[in-house]
Order: sequence, then C-alpha cells, then structure tokens
Amino acid sequence: MLETLLYNQFATFTLVLARVGALIMTAPIFGSKAVPIQARILITLSITLLATPLVATQPPADMTNLLTYARYLASEALVGLLLGFGITLLLTGIQVTGQVISQLGGTALADVFDPTLDTNVSIYSQVFYFLTLAMFVLLDGHRLLMDALLDTYQWLPPGQASLGTTYVEALTTLLTQSFVLGIRAAAPAITALLLATLVLGLIGRTMPQINILAVGFGINSLLTLGCLFTTIGAIAWAFPQQAFWAIELIKEALYQSVEPQT
Repeated sequence: MLETLLYNQFATFTLVLARVGALIMTAPIFGSKAVPIQARILITLSITLLATPLVATQPPADMTNLLTYARYLASEALVGLLLGFGITLLLTGIQVTGQVISQLGGTALADVFDPTLDTNVSIYSQVFYFLTLAMFVLLDGHRLLMDALLDTYQWLPPGQASLGTTYVEALTTLLTQSFVLGIRAAAPAITALLLATLVLGLIGRTMPQINILAVGFGINSLLTLGCLFTTIGAIAWAFPQQAFWAIELIKEALYQSVEPQT
C-alpha cells in the first residue's frame, strides 16, 4: 500500500514537473538565457513542490506502463510549452518591428549580439524587446502567466492532458497576431521613411549636385528616431494588452481540448 502511494506521488510530481518545466524554459523572463540554468531549475522545482500537493487527488498514470507514462509526460510538457511559447511569439513580432525599422532607416549595420538568440540583432529590436518585456513585468504579466498555469489543473489534472486540434489553431492565431502587432508598430516609421525616400529621390533627380547618399543617411536616421519617440508609448501599451489576450486564448484552447471528454 505504501509502495503504491509513493509511486502515485512520484508520478504526480514528475507530471507537474514536466508542465511547469516546459513553461519556465520557454516563457519570457524565466526562459531567457540570461537567467542561469541553476536559477531556472530552482524555480521549476519550487513551483512543482508547491503545486503537487494541490493537484495530487488521484493516481495520474500507471508507472508500470512506460509507454503510457511517457505519453503523459509529453502531453504535460506540451501544455506548458503552449503557455510559455505563446507569449514568446508576441515578443518575436516586436523584434521583427525593430529589424524592419533598422533596415529602412539605414541603421542595420549597428547590430548588437543578443545572447538569448545567439545572433546579432538590430539596436531597435533590442530597444523594443526590453521595452515590451519591462511593461509585461510591470503589469504583472508573469504572475498572470503563473495563474494561468495553475488554472489549467482545474480542467486538466496531471495525466489527463492530450494533444488537441485547438492547440494548433491557437498557435496559428498567435503567430498571425504576432506579425500583425509587429507591422502595426512599425507602420508609422515605415510610412515616414518611404515618403522620405521618395522625396529624396525627387531631390536627387532635380538637383544632381547634392550627394543624396550622404544627406539621406542622416535624414533617415533622424526621421527614424523621431518616429520612434512618437510611437514608443503606443507600442509599450499595445503589447501588454495583446499578451493578456494571448494568455486567455491559450487557456480557452486548453479548455476546449477537454470538452469532448466531458
């Protein structure tokens, strides 16, 4: 009897660990490579130890059937991955905004190394990334993400999660909204820079003695900074709203995946 109880408790712990660990490794703030791996492991274990007694109501899996148990682990990790990676997709759209503005503004050469992506990104991508990340934290987005994780255990206890078609639909919607958010954020700067390019082209045709390449670089850089200062506030407030909407969308997708079973 004691051996069976220990098996059930261990199975519950590992399933909760899979869901929490997948979220911590992919969510903004927690999943950043700037956070030491030891800190991420400690956070994962701490949340798992706190959550396991709350959800250990019934045996979640048959420990003797390794194939079934492995399928449960994969399903639990998929739930955490959907929650964490869904918000990260929106941040990717914001970084695309900075990349587009840098290309059009002529500042793409001023790239910096991003340790979270292991590649060089534009300085505007970094500015938008850290701006939206700061707003996400200031408005308690990380706490809402943890609340959403704990809420999933109300309708998806450990061992009852499964792959649903709503997961794919939710990720597709989030990917679409990510690029829409990025294009909307970059629209003022793109419009201004395209108009400036047309004007500079007309000036170059009418007055060939002016070095348009030298003059245009400075004008585009100043125009990019001007558009950035006028639209950065709107970007800062638009992202948290989209992030909170994304959390609700993912929760709804997880809830709909269990409805056919009820």
